[in-house]
Amino acid sequence: MYRVMIQPSDYANISKAVERAFELFPVQIKARKVLIKPNVLRSSDVNEGIVTNPALLRAVVEKVETLKPASLIVGDNPGLMSYGANEQSFEKTGLMDAAKDYYRNIGNESAEIKFNPEFMPSVSVSRAVMDADVIISLPKFKTHGLTVITGAIKNSYGIMPGAQKAALHKAAGNPARFHDVIVDVFMIRPPDLFIVDAVVGMEGNGPASPDLRDIGLTLASDNAVALDSVIATLMGCDPAQLLFLQKAKKSGLGDYDMNKIEIIGQLNPIPNFKLPPMSGDAIFSNLTIQEIMTQKIMLRPKVDGDLCSGCGTCVDQCPVSALSMADSLPQVDPEKCITCFCCQEMCPEHAITLR
Repeated sequence: MYRVMIQPSDYANISKAVERAFELFPVQIKARKVLIKPNVLRSSDVNEGIVTNPALLRAVVEKVETLKPASLIVGDNPGLMSYGANEQSFEKTGLMDAAKDYYRNIGNESAEIKFNPEFMPSVSVSRAVMDADVIISLPKFKTHGLTVITGAIKNSYGIMPGAQKAALHKAAGNPARFHDVIVDVFMIRPPDLFIVDAVVGMEGNGPASPDLRDIGLTLASDNAVALDSVIATLMGCDPAQLLFLQKAKKSGLGDYDMNKIEIIGQLNPIPNFKLPPMSGDAIFSNLTIQEIMTQKIMLRPKVDGDLCSGCGTCVDQCPVSALSMADSLPQVDPEKCITCFCCQEMCPEHAITLR
């Protein structure tokens, strides 16, 4: 039997829900390496409800501190509109302050991981993800124009830095296959605990919709499939209709059958909750978004020879070894480059742009 906590909350007292989540789903933290991953879609104001609220992140950070981890990292790889703006995204949303001194740009170091060859033979995953003993995922209660909901499983899409997220969108080719992609990414390293910010949720055509709802809940579980099934049910959506949950169940990750999920709290579907089209065409048929994805995939580092000092910082910092020095200037291997913006961010001479 899977278990999901549904706890009435507001941002002022959310630490009580966090305490309850750790009581119900204990995780061995002491002397272990911990990564906390909020949902940081892009740089935005906290009142837009696009990212995990800083109040939840701070409460989880402070709880983990009391459990004496060997190390603690807070990080994420922002989405399509904010590649290369990691610090900016955390700063503007208030998540940098909430992370205290534990924020790291987890896109700066990555590991190459074998992947489903139907889409890509391998993907680069932030090394902080692969090195963590414990991962705590903090999704936001939102809709998504492609996957209908975004929750525990979809939040793991941010373990990959750079434009390869857009490349996988393109490789999927249609909404149905993209549902398979997000489950394949999730399976690379499933988190150990999920705590969902559902105090203020998002309806309509998310994940950046202006339509917000006061929901007043915090959700938690140690099983992503069960948790996403509860999110879907709260939104008035039958979880059995969601293709990524079907794939996750077939992959042995959990079950969306509500008879197999113990609800700790009250499960009351939200009246008149607005869902995006179930087909996922809200994103795949949007030409503007498709053009942005293509542009992101095609970006590559360009070096200004007049500004470059040949220091090699960009080569050292490239997480996928796509850069090398030739004639005292960095050269890019376009087949390896994942457009993560690390070279541009780390260049002390501001000699690199992405075009």
